[in-house]
Amino acid sequence: MNIKKGFLILWVVLTALPGQAADVIEEKNIGMELARDIANQAVLACRARGYHVSAVVVDRHGLLRAALRDDLAARFTLEIAQRKANMTVMAWTDSGAFRKARSDIRQELNHIDGLIVMEGGVKVVSGGYNLGAVGVSGAPGGDKDAACAQEALKKLSERIGFAID
Repeated sequence: MNIKKGFLILWVVLTALPGQAADVIEEKNIGMELARDIANQAVLACRARGYHVSAVVVDRHGLLRAALRDDLAARFTLEIAQRKANMTVMAWTDSGAFRKARSDIRQELNHIDGLIVMEGGVKVVSGGYNLGAVGVSGAPGGDKDAACAQEALKKLSERIGFAID
């Protein structure tokens, strides 16, 4: 084997080793139709309980994918729902769990644009992969907001489970 060929093989092997940065990456993320349906199901779940809410779905980067405000929900519920979803994406845990675990930094985080440490944000996970989050606001308590989000995710669980196939 000549030296040039040997260096070429060595270069190919070294550049293929794990840990090397990729120039182009591929990732899984939540699609528009699924995001829309999650938001819709969350609003309908709360409506069935007599609550007028907004639901916002963000992708794994905190980018808005879907937002719905029920007819009688207060206008500020949209912003609060989005901030709850963003908090969930930032922490990669449901916003209520994060609130309980990190009450020591809650006030500081509430001053960051786009975040709020309140219950009502729930992860959207498929096959262990974080696709995004849904935030709900407007029910009388964050636990009720979270319950509506979880009901929506449960109702769409088959689609969510196949979202990354």
